Amino acid sequence: MLELSGLIQELINFISIEMTVLLTAAMPIIELRGAIPVGISLGLSPLHATVLSFVGSIIPVPFILFTIRPVFNALKKTKTFEKAILKLTHRSLNNSGQIQKYGAWGLLVFVAIPLPGTGVWSGSLAAALLDMRFKWAFPAILVGNLIAAVLIFALSHGVVSVMGS
Repeated sequence: MLELSGLIQELINFISIEMTVLLTAAMPIIELRGAIPVGISLGLSPLHATVLSFVGSIIPVPFILFTIRPVFNALKKTKTFEKAILKLTHRSLNNSGQIQKYGAWGLLVFVAIPLPGTGVWSGSLAAALLDMRFKWAFPAILVGNLIAAVLIFALSHGVVSVMGS
């Protein structure tokens, strides 16, 4: 019975680590760029951390694409949030030049670049504010995020390999 209890506890710990990585990847700013190293630091293999991070970072995309404009429109009508929403909208549209110019291809590249201020949250927000259709925006974000995941995986795996040597 004691062995079963220990096994169950290990399973719970493992699932907790996986949920931590998934939820970290779903957070704005951090996304998979931060979740992959978090997963590796928690003991997951680089590939496992990358897959979980990719899945976690894609979860918010449909919600952002379908709901952000109505939410922003409602918040713009309040004194409390009006300035913040206008500032965020203005900043997002100013940073979306390549998306405006190249459409889905520009969105793909924007999301793929693993730098702060780019990624699925920013890309989804820009696509929604630019009225990009879901059938173009979602695949571009998905592929761009996959490219970013591969790049971060390669960097993380290289760091793990060098430190392990």
